[in-house]
Amino acid sequence: MTTPSATPTGPDRSFLFVLGSSRPDGNTEILTRAAAAQLPSDVQQEWVDLSRLPLPDFQDGRHESDTWTPEEHEEALRQATLRATDVVIASPLYWYSLSAQAKRYLDYWSGWLTVPGSDFKERMAGRTLWGVTVMAHREEVVAEGLVTALHHSAAYLGMHFGGVLSGNGSRPGQVRNDDGAMVRAKTFFQRPAALARFPYEEQPAQP
Repeated sequence: MTTPSATPTGPDRSFLFVLGSSRPDGNTEILTRAAAAQLPSDVQQEWVDLSRLPLPDFQDGRHESDTWTPEEHEEALRQATLRATDVVIASPLYWYSLSAQAKRYLDYWSGWLTVPGSDFKERMAGRTLWGVTVMAHREEVVAEGLVTALHHSAAYLGMHFGGVLSGNGSRPGQVRNDDGAMVRAKTFFQRPAALARFPYEEQPAQP
C-alpha cells in the first residue's frame, strides 16, 4: 500500500468538518470555525452536524452477512468522508474522551471497512485526520484519551494526523476568552501532518 508523500493543496484539497457536540454553536464549534476561517478560499469545506443527523446507533453486523444496505443518512456521511482529503472531528471533551456523537461516527467507520467494493481503508490511506476539542480543564493533558483515540484511528487507516487543537471553556462562548487557543487556531491547519504510526511501529533512536 502506498500513501501520498504530500498533502494536496488548493482546489485539490477538501475539508470535512464533523461536529460532535450536543450543543449548537458550542465552544468546540466556535474554535473549529475560527480555524477553518484561515483556510484559503479555494479549499473546499463541507460541514456535518452529527446532532442534527438522524443517524441510529451503530449495529455491528460485519460477520453476519455479506450484504450491506445503507440508510440514506449513513450513505451520505460515508460519501462525504470519502470525498475529503482532510477530516476534522470536532468534539468537546466528555468524560476525558470523545462525545457520544463523535464516537458513533468512528464506530461507523468499522462498518464501512467491510462494505462490498468500497475499499474504505485503502481510500482513506494518505489522507489527514485532525481534531478540535474544548474542555473545562485548563490542563490539556487530561485530553490524552481523546488525542490517542484519534491518533490511533489515523494510524490504523494509514492516515496522516495533524494533531488536536484544544481550548478552554465551559459556559457558551467562553472559549473566545482563551487567547492562546484563538491564536493557535489561526495557524492550526498550516501545521505539518506526519503519517500516524502506532507506538510499537516507531523506529528506536539510533545510539
